[in-house]
Amino acid sequence: MTAKTAKKNITPSTSESQVNFCLLADALRQKNSYQEAASNYLNAILINRNDENSYYGLGLCYKALENYAKAIKYLEKATEINADFYEAFYELGLCHLAEGIPCGAIKNFVRAIQINPDNPNAILQLGISHEMCEEADMALMIYQKLIENSPKFIKGYEKKADLLMKLNDYKEASLLYNKILKLNPEFYRAYLGIGTCFDKLGKRAEAQRYYRKFLVKKPNSHKAPVVKARLEKLKTLAKSNPLYILD
Repeated sequence: MTAKTAKKNITPSTSESQVNFCLLADALRQKNSYQEAASNYLNAILINRNDENSYYGLGLCYKALENYAKAIKYLEKATEINADFYEAFYELGLCHLAEGIPCGAIKNFVRAIQINPDNPNAILQLGISHEMCEEADMALMIYQKLIENSPKFIKGYEKKADLLMKLNDYKEASLLYNKILKLNPEFYRAYLGIGTCFDKLGKRAEAQRYYRKFLVKKPNSHKAPVVKARLEKLKTLAKSNPLYILD
């Protein structure tokens, strides 16, 4: 039976059944009952094989179950039915990243951006994808464009700063972390980032100050023991160097 014939054979009652299965599946997915939700999405698809939302929901279920191959299969089907389905392209990109296929992710994030250029999340993920492809220059350009387009989107600053640290550009990274703190003084990871940058630059007094601020903001962080150990090390260095003045 062709898709056109199948569509003709959908009566009001079968259409209603398809919608009910999809609504039930959506509710189950929201409750993290992914296997049961998947069964209901499949029931909906059996009634109407041309409903992108059923394929999309099914793809999300398999993504949550970490079966990324199946998730990609059904999300791609959703995009075949609806070529302007932003969410499906975005989720496809995430699944490709989870599978360790950043090149496959790039084309999906690019399409998502073409559909909705004002959503910063796809641009962020595009930068991450290029970073995974070891294309640091391209990733930096994308993060910078993201910052310019969405100046209050903190993740853009953070990802660029993190990448600059990996490239040993600690001065520029510290400036970006400072911009984050202007946007949100409670963003504890920025204090750790600045502390690390100053530490790498040999500015130990400044490093200690920001390490302490990080510990005040996030005393129970899994990184707290490492930061405390580094503070003790810096104190030892100060004692062994009489010219070094603690702040």
